[in-house]
Amino acid sequence: MNGKMIGVILAAGQGSRIEPLSIYRPKPLLPVCNKPILQYQLEDMRRIGIREVILVVGHLKEGIVSRFGDGAWLGVHITYVEQKEKLGIAHAVGQLEPYVNDPFLLFLGDIFMAAPRLHEMVEMFWERRAGAVLAVKREADPTRISRNFAVVVHPSGIVTRVIEKPRCPPSNLKGCGIYAFDLSIFDAIRRTPRTAQRDEYELTNSIQILIDDGYPVYPAEVVDMDVNVTVAKDLLECNLAELQRLGVNAVIGEGVTLAPGARVQNSVLGDGVVVKHPILVQDSLILSGTVVDTPHDLVRQLVTPEVTLDLRETAP
Repeated sequence: MNGKMIGVILAAGQGSRIEPLSIYRPKPLLPVCNKPILQYQLEDMRRIGIREVILVVGHLKEGIVSRFGDGAWLGVHITYVEQKEKLGIAHAVGQLEPYVNDPFLLFLGDIFMAAPRLHEMVEMFWERRAGAVLAVKREADPTRISRNFAVVVHPSGIVTRVIEKPRCPPSNLKGCGIYAFDLSIFDAIRRTPRTAQRDEYELTNSIQILIDDGYPVYPAEVVDMDVNVTVAKDLLECNLAELQRLGVNAVIGEGVTLAPGARVQNSVLGDGVVVKHPILVQDSLILSGTVVDTPHDLVRQLVTPEVTLDLRETAP
């Protein structure tokens, strides 16, 4: 019989590489088809039976608290913990030890993903009495693994190594930013040194300590698609991919005003968007509250009330 598992989502990062978008809004609140990335994660947790969630907040935390409140409207109960220092993922998780008394499912709050088999990961954790279960995905492109972490699995099915951002990935299994942990992870985190690479406490190093201590760690192929939303182009691609998954040509929010003759193709418009001219909006994302006053067509543009980003591919 499965025991109790709570949810943890790390949503404190500033997201400097996606500026200027993150100057005005916390990155986990950036929308995919008019729903914040963070909301997808909370809904995923509720779908598999998790009712208690800790949100670790920091940059522009008021926006997250205002949006989600106590979580009752989503069927969960949210507790907020503020991360004062930004010293890496392991450090952020380690700060939660006083608040966590049960095994937990950890999400990184800036990753948009489709994980339809997430329940299998939790079932594996309980059935195998694991120290940890890592969500993984097979990747044909080694560069995608190099931007995340590689997972090496013994023929018995147990993880033997995890390698953060490998130059030469030793396997085609990529870690995807979802983890199920036993409380023993806190012992490993306390013994995790800062890395020379980024002068941070890396969670992958903590997981390797867990493995070396003899705790069984398993991979779970539960993720079909995942995008670490690092730069503005990533956010646009997430929206276009979700449109395709939904099988629709456009998602248009409430209170949108389009000029006569304006056309919207394969694009997402947030609530209250105003398009003042009869232009074509194609393969684009316009955030809520934006007034579009250009007479020129928008193709592969990300438009906010503060800035317009041209994301058309440049010639090599």
